[in-house]
Amino acid sequence: MTTLNTGRKGEKMLLMGNEAIARGALEAGVNVVTGYPGTPSSEIIDRLSKADRERNLYVEWSVNEKVATEVAAAGSFAGLRSMAVMKMMGVNVASDFLMHLVMTGTRGGLVLVSAEDPGAISSLTEGESRYYSKFLEFPLLEPGGFQEAKDMTKWAFELSEKINNIVMLRTVTRISHGSGNVVLGELPETSPRAHFEFNGTILDEQTGPILTVPGPFAVNLHARQQNKLQAAANLFEDCPFNTYEGPENPELLIITSSVCHLYCIEAVELVDAPDRVGILKLGTTWPLPAKFLKKHMQRTERILIIEEVLPFLEENIQVLACQLGAEFAAKKFHGKGDGTMDKVGELNPTLVAGALSRVLDLAMETVSVDYSENINKQAVDNAPDRMLTFCPGCPHRASFWSIKRVLELNNQQGFVCGDIGCYGMGMLPCGFETVKTVHSMGSGTGLASGFGKLGQFGMDQKVLSVCGDSTFFHTVMPALANAIHHRADITLVVLDNSGTAMTGFQPHPGLTIKASGTELPALDIPSICRAMGAKVQVVNPFDVENAEKVLLKTIEDPDGVKVVVMRQICALSPEKKSKKQFEIQVDENVCIGEECGCNRLCTRVFKCPGLVWDGEKKTSKIDAVLCVGCGVCHSICPSGAIQRKEIA
Repeated sequence: MTTLNTGRKGEKMLLMGNEAIARGALEAGVNVVTGYPGTPSSEIIDRLSKADRERNLYVEWSVNEKVATEVAAAGSFAGLRSMAVMKMMGVNVASDFLMHLVMTGTRGGLVLVSAEDPGAISSLTEGESRYYSKFLEFPLLEPGGFQEAKDMTKWAFELSEKINNIVMLRTVTRISHGSGNVVLGELPETSPRAHFEFNGTILDEQTGPILTVPGPFAVNLHARQQNKLQAAANLFEDCPFNTYEGPENPELLIITSSVCHLYCIEAVELVDAPDRVGILKLGTTWPLPAKFLKKHMQRTERILIIEEVLPFLEENIQVLACQLGAEFAAKKFHGKGDGTMDKVGELNPTLVAGALSRVLDLAMETVSVDYSENINKQAVDNAPDRMLTFCPGCPHRASFWSIKRVLELNNQQGFVCGDIGCYGMGMLPCGFETVKTVHSMGSGTGLASGFGKLGQFGMDQKVLSVCGDSTFFHTVMPALANAIHHRADITLVVLDNSGTAMTGFQPHPGLTIKASGTELPALDIPSICRAMGAKVQVVNPFDVENAEKVLLKTIEDPDGVKVVVMRQICALSPEKKSKKQFEIQVDENVCIGEECGCNRLCTRVFKCPGLVWDGEKKTSKIDAVLCVGCGVCHSICPSGAIQRKEIA
């Protein structure tokens, strides 16, 4: 039994925000759950996958976010409550299907969970998905705490079924990965039967086929969609997730949402202004509950809007104020528009308190300059002097080492196009600054496909792209098909480490397991590439000599698309963790250290964390705690000082 299934109604549990969302889905009677791994969203599916047999759920890690939304929508079309889970950048991938889905509508409750990352703590961007709710015209909900994360998730399914459309639930890192006490609700006993009706008229949402159709029907569908949005707005006027706390007529009204509500409560206490400031927390942030906002904005002449990251709420409230008439349009608004708050980064109580002190002209007591400088100095002096780097024994370090050397041997200013994953660090010194472009998943091969057709304009540089095995299935296959069809002169290097390593080793179609751990047939990447028409080689990146030989021969072949699969399981994977192939040691008598011919190649350039420079002895040594025994350092040592012995 999982923790999410053991709790009974009325019981209080300490839950992570993502666990609260998962519990809310179970309390709603969810049947189908899909997604693609991405921090901070991954735990939702991970927790639900452990309850699939007990609660009769269908849970899958889909090949990408668009497919995840499509699979969940199929469940909804068949009358089942369904949920698609992703991080904010995944909503971009899903948006093509979403644009059609909101037109056709849904049947069983369908919830899209977008887990966003203000501050880009674990992301390449601070991307915002809230604007999709306005652009594509569907409701947006934002829980402001851990109890709400559960309760609002359950309510989102009910809302979806009332208006027959998808509902977005937006969470952020500090909700998803924070923890708090949650009072549990009842887990329903349901035995739904999936059945897809398609015998009614085109415009009958419950019995007809589900189509987006051109011409006058499209206008009818759009009108119906807007009526649903208005129905949601009417429901939001009396919603328990919209609350006000503070004086009857505050000097300043804060309007906020999501985790910022918690920051605002603390900030008001920090500046000691509970009698001067009211806090209006919105759980329903699109469409706006106009009457509810009008009622509370009448309380004051000054309004401060607190949100992360872009001024989505602020802009929409100001538009609403103009629509409400001159009395509201004349109110003084503070926020991102007037520079009171920044438009980048995540917030915290101190930042909100600073904004309050400026707006209310308060003397806020802050930490002394000397204290702050001392704390910063201590952090710098005591922190290890190390940049972002690959883990000890990471196959990507070995792969980029070989790629870098081969491009130098080729001497045609060749370059590598990459994308998102652990291997994105190939642009950093730990990857020998090999990767020169990093965009969205699969874009490395799409860009390479373009570069590989520029020979007619005189480009003679060798073009490579790199992707991970999970990314290959996510979005590289269409780009590879494009490159093969157009005979682009490129080499795709698949860095196959046997799992979605960056987000916690979730399975993908190249592995033999599904989300719950049961067996499924695996798709073989080399076979797929050969079937598509590419020339394919498979190498072990830890066998540096052979890997370089194969890579050099491959990139110098001018005939179309070539694929090299560099296959080695991630050193941190559950299957490999704590298992060493080699015992590694350094012969101090052979190590030439800083002398010509080496100049600390292993610790200054290769930089595996398992290699350490001994400043007293002037030799390298092995950190036995960090070393995973991959043996690659033996292959790159110019003097043969790093020795390896195979472990039986």
